[in-house]
Amino acid sequence: MTPALKYEADSIMASDGLRYTFKGGGSPFKDSANMGTMSCYRCGLHKPRALGSFTRFLNQRTFVCQACAPQPKKSPA
Repeated sequence: MTPALKYEADSIMASDGLRYTFKGGGSPFKDSANMGTMSCYRCGLHKPRALGSFTRFLNQRTFVCQACAPQPKKSPA
């Protein structure tokens, strides 16, 4: 059976009977300083920065993936 978490969790019994769990530190998103992926503002999925664009929303730059970005309207020729 493989563990569901990336890090193994160890637990000990306290004197009052409660079980305390200790988990390893770190993030499931590897190195946060790399910033290779970002969370899309609309769908919430993590996508590479190259597959999206930044739009202004409430005076802040937010990342939107290509699937969620509004498509430009084509003018009739």
